[in-house]
Amino acid sequence: MEDKYHHGNLRQALIDHGIRIINEEGEQSLSLRKVAAACGVSHSAPYAHFKDKEELLSAIKASVTERFTEYLYRSVDEVKDESAEKAIVAMGRSYVKFFLEHPDYYQFLFYNQKITVHLTAGEIHEEDYPPYLLLKELFFRYLGEKGIALSDEEKEIELIKIWSTVQGIASIACMENVKTTKPWEDYLDKLIH
Repeated sequence: MEDKYHHGNLRQALIDHGIRIINEEGEQSLSLRKVAAACGVSHSAPYAHFKDKEELLSAIKASVTERFTEYLYRSVDEVKDESAEKAIVAMGRSYVKFFLEHPDYYQFLFYNQKITVHLTAGEIHEEDYPPYLLLKELFFRYLGEKGIALSDEEKEIELIKIWSTVQGIASIACMENVKTTKPWEDYLDKLIH
């Protein structure tokens, strides 16, 4: 992210600086005046896009979730004519890649926000976090393609294993002081297969 706004999409600049403020100072420090200052615009400029802090915060959450979900869907679409297993692997690699490209989003989503996920395998909950719903959909497709019959508890355990693998790799990869001999992208084929 650039430090100042330069005649582009002010709404997105306000969102991006809002993420930075939340990650560095906490959600309680977020204000329209503070994001305006970070963007180098007048303190009234954000009001053309957001009526108050809550609307800005809602837009931040929606923006990050939409970007992340679209990124995952694109990776799955690239292998749509192949097996669900390949789609799950593609999604897992993209999950980590997205956060390597946007580590500030990882911190925002998983340290500063409350996302909803029902790990129960037998039910679909519309309020669940969209990337998790995509994983669940692909997992059920995988079971059908392979003709695998599992109890709801076994399905739940397998879903937890899959998600915790990519979540764990993303978490470690986004840590500032974790060093590897190669870029993380070079490891993804070996870690997620």
